[in-house]
Amino acid sequence: SNLNINDVLGNYSLTLIDALDTLAVMGNSSEFQKAVKLVIDTVSFDKDSTVQVFEATIRVLGSLLSAHIIITDTKQPFGDMTIKDYDNELLHLAHDLAVRLLPAFENTKTGIPYPRVNLKKGVPPDSHNETCTAGAGSLLVEFGILSRLLGDSTFEWVARRAVKALWSLRSNNTGLLGNVVNIQTGHWVGKQSGLGAGSDSFYEYLLKSYILFGEKEDLEMFNAAYRNIQNHLRRGREACNEGEGDPPLYVNVNMYTGQLMNTWIDSLQAFFPGLQVLIGDVEDAICLHAFYYAIWKRYGALPERYNWQLQAPDVPFYPLRPELVESTYLLYQATKNPFYLHVGMDILQSLEKYTKAKCGYATLHHVVEKTKEDRMESFFLSETCKYLYLLFDEENPVHKSGNKFMFTTEGHIVSVDERFRTSLWEDILPGEEASAEKTKPTELKAANFSSNCNRVPDERRYLLPLKSNYMRQIDRMVGLI
Repeated sequence: SNLNINDVLGNYSLTLIDALDTLAVMGNSSEFQKAVKLVIDTVSFDKDSTVQVFEATIRVLGSLLSAHIIITDTKQPFGDMTIKDYDNELLHLAHDLAVRLLPAFENTKTGIPYPRVNLKKGVPPDSHNETCTAGAGSLLVEFGILSRLLGDSTFEWVARRAVKALWSLRSNNTGLLGNVVNIQTGHWVGKQSGLGAGSDSFYEYLLKSYILFGEKEDLEMFNAAYRNIQNHLRRGREACNEGEGDPPLYVNVNMYTGQLMNTWIDSLQAFFPGLQVLIGDVEDAICLHAFYYAIWKRYGALPERYNWQLQAPDVPFYPLRPELVESTYLLYQATKNPFYLHVGMDILQSLEKYTKAKCGYATLHHVVEKTKEDRMESFFLSETCKYLYLLFDEENPVHKSGNKFMFTTEGHIVSVDERFRTSLWEDILPGEEASAEKTKPTELKAANFSSNCNRVPDERRYLLPLKSNYMRQIDRMVGLI
């Protein structure tokens, strides 16, 4: 009934766990080691707590795996993050949690999991049969890493089955997916197709699963999804930085017809420019990012939902979300344009001015009135702070160590490692060919975009990434001028 609170508080030290790899990325080995020991000594998942499978996976399971990988990395790129007498305790904790989440995948006719599970008792008897696409289809990165670390295909198998089940339910007409599905019948209850809440990380994980595991079918699904998004969700002029017409914008449409369903976008959608950077569609990312930044400039925060027709928030709270910072960081990495450092500074100053509280940083209850709520979401430390820190820390091992890293949807850092690209169970994954063809990360090509991985030209590095007349057009569009 309260859409700004997720059932993620399982009485298992959520914030402590979610922040582990942030301490490592910041090079603070003493605090990292202290926090890890605290988790090992005090955290148990044997609790009578009902949690969301998706949130527990990305915030808790993902962080335990990330911290385990950091501790056991022979190269130790972040400084000495080893733990004396460490005996894979975080991996065991992650395994224990994942086993407690598995009942969500049982007794569903489609293989799409229940949205909630009780850590002690399994799926609650009064459980809903409806779940969102992102919640059910964004478990593959964490479950896949766990499977490959343990040599146990179970976790990857159930997560991949859920992805394929959702994918098979896409519209024959548009190729789009809805945002809420019945896990028993496979019927779409929510027919909205968009890039925000309910859908966002499904697309993100198709690409990131491919980057990490090298399974070709993940890339094929992503490319098809990206093409359909461009064809049916994108509005505005064709090119970001030239031509006439409205600025490019991705809207919410009916999955079957492609018809506009409403005139709002949500703050979660601000992750999409960052995803576009990963596939090389930098030009389009620049435009979309500029739109969200203009909204931020107007309010000093991003409202949860913003109505672009009314030029006003539809849902006015801001829970310290990281998506705009994440896209800013990735765009800076791709272009090295100092403009994005200014954006980061702007965001940082707004957070200090409007959200700082006595013991941390607070959710803004209303972006116009700047009233606060007594809550700091765990993703503020795991993502918002981490991406801001990395934006300004040019010398960070993430950028300098020669290691390749990827961030999960919760901002947890994972090394792109050969051991995740070999699995022993291709023959038993649903619909897999025994000789499933692996592709190297360098072969990544996304369909239907203009820039084809070309870097932004040098002569534009020190100009505004978006021409000033287009910047002004976006400022007018959100009521800044």
